[in-house]
Amino acid sequence: MEGFNLRKEREIIPQPRSRFLKVQCPDCGAENIVFDKASTVVKCYLCGTVLAEPRGGKSTLQVKKESIQVLS
Repeated sequence: MEGFNLRKEREIIPQPRSRFLKVQCPDCGAENIVFDKASTVVKCYLCGTVLAEPRGGKSTLQVKKESIQVLS
């Protein structure tokens, strides 16, 4: 419990734990921006391929790691 309190004290300005990701569609190659904690199914805007599915807190991405870029 002490480690938790020390971490909270050092973190003066809290940083967000969620991020936006730029994801490339594996089928058509279009770039889509996805929220990493999406609560709905995210599909490619061109071909309709499922890119991310909700799984509790964070969403599961259906693309390769090489095609993901963190935006924020």
